[in-house]
Amino acid sequence: MGTATGSTFDTDTLRRAIEGNTGNSLLALYADDAEIRIVDRNTQPSHPKVLHGRRDIAALLDDVYSRDMTHRLDQCIVQGDKAAFSESCEYGDGVRVLAESMITLRDGKIAEQIMIQAWDDE
Repeated sequence: MGTATGSTFDTDTLRRAIEGNTGNSLLALYADDAEIRIVDRNTQPSHPKVLHGRRDIAALLDDVYSRDMTHRLDQCIVQGDKAAFSESCEYGDGVRVLAESMITLRDGKIAEQIMIQAWDDE
């Protein structure tokens, strides 16, 4: 882990934010005009869920971090202004979620993110 050269994106900070108890620390890593595209069983590749800006992202993070679940950053690779990471989550009832993200960085903040997630059938 550590700090990416040139981008000042700190992967240790990413780990603490993802594994924390609220989405506030994670939200601080996003640029004001960031965009997230989410692909999963409900939002297929041809019609992904798209969040624009910190307000939309904050709403998503508030929802996710209000749930009875744990989050873990499994891997993170940073190269220049790009990064990729794997996150695994588990609900209190044992349902597991795996998310893979590719991000574009601008001035050390997340400017764009594509997230593909899958979870156990309930």
